[in-house]
Amino acid sequence: MTMTRRLHAGRRAATAALSLSLLLALAGCGDDDTDGKASVPEGWSTLDTDSLSVGYPKDEGYAEQPAAERSRSNAAVALKVEDGIRTGMVSVQLNFATGVSDAAEAAAAAGAGIGLGSTRKATEDVRLAGPSTARDARRIDYDFTADGKDDTPNRGTPMTGVLVAGVDSGGVPFVVRLNAVKDAVDGEDLDAFVGSITVK
Repeated sequence: MTMTRRLHAGRRAATAALSLSLLLALAGCGDDDTDGKASVPEGWSTLDTDSLSVGYPKDEGYAEQPAAERSRSNAAVALKVEDGIRTGMVSVQLNFATGVSDAAEAAAAAGAGIGLGSTRKATEDVRLAGPSTARDARRIDYDFTADGKDDTPNRGTPMTGVLVAGVDSGGVPFVVRLNAVKDAVDGEDLDAFVGSITVK
């Protein structure tokens, strides 16, 4: 009798554990399909465009660039300027390439613009916050050296960057970049930057 009760109790516990696991899995699946917004770290602010929003580290000296001052190719920009030198930049470009219909094509087009002398460190697929039809994107991490032009650091200064490319829910390709003096941003900051993107 005692052994039988133990077997039944063991089966009930196993069944309960399995049921809980299934519920958690289903809950996770549900969350994956939501249109929720990405979290932006405390102290950061947000650049907002027609295709996406992205965080930038305002508490580290970045400030949004007025529309009248930024390049026509950029839909939004935040800059960190120290002693007249741009030591960091967050930028958003929309509709930057033709014939692009998915994240892989957007990343290929954006990657081609990284420039000669750059070194790709990693490329990976990422899932962004936003509509399920537009959440797939590709991340490219890279290093390069400054050219000293347009108020950038002295030629040869080591720089680091990350870009995220994809296509929004309306079919518009986008690329979001963060470039900064190497070691001024760490891996956690770069991850937080990517994680702060919400596609529309």
